[in-house]
Amino acid sequence: MASRKLFVTLEDFDLLLELLKEELLGAISDPKAARDLATELQHATIVDSASVPDDVVTMNSTVKLTDLETKRTETYTLVYPDDVNITVGRLSILAPIGTAILGNQVGHTVGGSDSADKSILRIDEVIYQPERDSVAA
Repeated sequence: MASRKLFVTLEDFDLLLELLKEELLGAISDPKAARDLATELQHATIVDSASVPDDVVTMNSTVKLTDLETKRTETYTLVYPDDVNITVGRLSILAPIGTAILGNQVGHTVGGSDSADKSILRIDEVIYQPERDSVAA
């Protein structure tokens, strides 16, 4: 299977590297989450905000996901750890799903054997992407 291209904006990349440094310097609550995010960033294609495709999940994007087994759909906004509030759908980049969806495009599936619960999620829609908003302004 060909590896898919992951896109991360330069701004998100820089902020996520800072987050990883903070996690490493502090008491890491979940070292696996930090390692997984670092791995994703190593494989990402770094682009400027104006060049990121509009169907890519970036930080602060709101996305609709479907669990392919249960057919249940969920909507999340991908946020930094300080902004998490799962009751209103604000999902941390350090959560397994958060790390998995970053940089992926609509139609891609994530999860499965790499995730703790083995769910396979499809990215159905990027409802909101901040980079699209800033280009339109």
